[in-house]
Amino acid sequence: MLNRSPRLRRVLLTAASLGVLALLAPQPGAAAPVPRDEPATAPAVLVGAGDIGSCQSDGDEATAKLLDRIPGTVFTLGDNAYVAGTADQFQRCYEPYWGRHKDRTRPVIGNHDMRTDEGGPYYDYFGDSAGKKGKGWYSYELGGWQVVVLNSTCDLVDCEQDSEQAEWLRETLDASDAKCTVAMWHHPLFSSGWKHDADPRVKPFFEILYEHGVEVVLNGHNHNYERFAPQTPDGEFDRERGVRQFIVGTGGGGLNGFGKDVDPNSRARNADTFGVLKLTLYPDFYVWKFVGQPGSSFTDTGLTACH
Repeated sequence: MLNRSPRLRRVLLTAASLGVLALLAPQPGAAAPVPRDEPATAPAVLVGAGDIGSCQSDGDEATAKLLDRIPGTVFTLGDNAYVAGTADQFQRCYEPYWGRHKDRTRPVIGNHDMRTDEGGPYYDYFGDSAGKKGKGWYSYELGGWQVVVLNSTCDLVDCEQDSEQAEWLRETLDASDAKCTVAMWHHPLFSSGWKHDADPRVKPFFEILYEHGVEVVLNGHNHNYERFAPQTPDGEFDRERGVRQFIVGTGGGGLNGFGKDVDPNSRARNADTFGVLKLTLYPDFYVWKFVGQPGSSFTDTGLTACH
């Protein structure tokens, strides 16, 4: 019999009562399916993806239809309107599909969004939901969780440890009394994708999050899905305090694959399915589920206790 802490036992009992018959990640192997029925008091839901609106692809139409069936707060993970984030591209390539969920969307800015006027059309399109114009970072609370959004286009904004953005991140986490936190930005620190390398410029973000015991990081940029085991900022597996990173660049703007060298802490990968990640947020743990486009067979589900 494993020696489990009282908190972990409570999470397992809660999960069992919900029908989630899974071992807590990050134990090896895929976790069991998430239940279809919601409990009487429904938890908060975050659902979304990155790399979305392309007039050259119908993937965003497919993923928008998934959002139609999933309630909750929609997140984007950057590169919302290809190829240059112009006002016209937001109207023609994003608005017809994901735009119908605009009223419940909290976006992330990506490098393609910043190609025009350093993101001017992005801020104009999303308005107050995107935070202060010209910054790209903001936070909000959802179901008792702290949600932190950052700007990782580090060739146009400062991402160093002593930057305005990093100082804001520290202050926001220091002031938060939330037990669980999820952070999101566009460029991943860890990635097995072939098209875009891992971006070490965002390591200061990851270091601050790790120091504050944050649970989850969501990224896009590589047009695929990849889930990692909880890690330190140096890429070492850390079951107790590590931050779990997801890449969800599957919003519709094309797909690309993985290189020969797979990250040692990569636990799930797919490069041929458009889809969205659904995070169900409970007070002490979270459940994840990748929801693929109709006809796809790939999924990835599991749950993890908060630190």
